[in-house]
Amino acid sequence: MTPRAVAVPQNAFLSRHVGQGANYTDCYEVAVSGRVDLAQFITRFYTTWLFRLERLVLSVGLRRRIADTEVAALAAGAQGFAIWRVEAREEGQILLCDLRGGTCSWLAVAPGEAGDTRLLFGSAVMAPPGRELPRIVRILTPFHKRYARSLLRAAARKLRKG
Repeated sequence: MTPRAVAVPQNAFLSRHVGQGANYTDCYEVAVSGRVDLAQFITRFYTTWLFRLERLVLSVGLRRRIADTEVAALAAGAQGFAIWRVEAREEGQILLCDLRGGTCSWLAVAPGEAGDTRLLFGSAVMAPPGRELPRIVRILTPFHKRYARSLLRAAARKLRKG
């Protein structure tokens, strides 16, 4: 159940940010038994104990609580959530970008082997045109990689529990 780093799939909305100058992109996957749709993945991902901590931090910055009802609305088709807007969405994937356009998060589900579902989570950090990624981004990248895997692992556990 350990998420592993994989290449961003060519058909992924996130792929538009791969190889774009100073951008950083990553992608992780983990398999869970049974069929999981995108709405279920979105709901479980953004309501894990770990992402609730991130929501708490964001709530302080936004000066408002980020409720589970906002997660449910995103899963049902809303065009935004907290500090993100939906840049692209289809049945099996969603790409959310922050309101400033500096970061994106991508969630996807895909059929796996023997009735499993592959859960994919990727992110992109975009440097301003003609500039490099800020030094703090490069310094925090190892932490981000661990955090991304932990988020995906927590969502997979939550899906397994039902």
